[in-house]
Amino acid sequence: MRARGWLVGAGALLAGLGVLAMGLELAGYDAGRALGALWSGAFGSWYAITSATLVRAIPLVVIGLGLAISFRAGALNIGAEGQFYAGAIAATWLGLHAGSLPSALAIPAVLSVAILAGALWIAVPVLLRVRYGVLEVISTLLLNFVAEATTSLVVQGPLQERQGIYPQSDAIAEAARLPLLPGTRLHAGILVALAGAAVLHHLFTRTLWGFQLRAVGLGPRAAEISGRIDGRWMAAAALAVSGAIAGLAGGIEVAGVSYALFQNLSPGYGFTAIAVALLGRLHPLGVVLAGVLFGALEAGASAMQREAGVPAVAVYVVEAVVILVVLLAESLRRGGMTGVAAIGSATGARARG
Repeated sequence: MRARGWLVGAGALLAGLGVLAMGLELAGYDAGRALGALWSGAFGSWYAITSATLVRAIPLVVIGLGLAISFRAGALNIGAEGQFYAGAIAATWLGLHAGSLPSALAIPAVLSVAILAGALWIAVPVLLRVRYGVLEVISTLLLNFVAEATTSLVVQGPLQERQGIYPQSDAIAEAARLPLLPGTRLHAGILVALAGAAVLHHLFTRTLWGFQLRAVGLGPRAAEISGRIDGRWMAAAALAVSGAIAGLAGGIEVAGVSYALFQNLSPGYGFTAIAVALLGRLHPLGVVLAGVLFGALEAGASAMQREAGVPAVAVYVVEAVVILVVLLAESLRRGGMTGVAAIGSATGARARG
């Protein structure tokens, strides 16, 4: 079954690249040149790998790991984009006031407050699901727009830079910034992502919690009757953890890449991470590989636009096809369409963004 999952993922990627190539040819572009530029921009040099592909992959992997938790429990968190922004806002605020702290304290504090902000941001959807049975697909998706509006508000208000000219914050303190690999833009967030994947793999495969999570996702009623597992609270906990991890990704982005908060900080990481989690089959190792793949697509898109004149947004075709193929394969396997409409709505929101 696991081999079949990897084959579906590989087939989805090939289908996405094939559709992209066909579309480029029909639009009058040189598909070979465009795909070559895509490859060189992502993997053509050591600098491209470390300073572009891996840097873009880090938030996708981190958010994807959180989504793997909630999806395994049958809880569809479509609000990772909003939780990412919540973590980024909190990390920026603390980072601006952490100049007097040593890095050994400032960095953990900034990341911790980002985790807390992400968890708090998803608290309302969790409460609505547990108390009133409101689908988290709707509530988490709508909160994305609230988070984006909140970010716009704070960078033009309480967190705006000192001169009051640009809609962004001042740079966070040096002590709050993640260390960089010398000569590159790759920061220590890569270690957080890899460590998180290792921990999650252990939890999924070696702990009772991991077994209960999967049982609830596969059949909440059966898990409750046979294993006396409260599926409602298990799903709520999975949602809370996934929101906290998405908030962590926002903190890592501020502390490791941008060093400041501004509008459109995320190019849609929260939505792309849904594809990452699906393509990775909700397996930690698969999420890491899929995150690197999508990071490569994002990194290579700029080179494709620069060298072949193809708009960078063309890579979204690949992402959309991957989502659709994986969803259809999963639907055929289970014999139903559960979750397809929900994830499809996220795909549409990603395309509009």
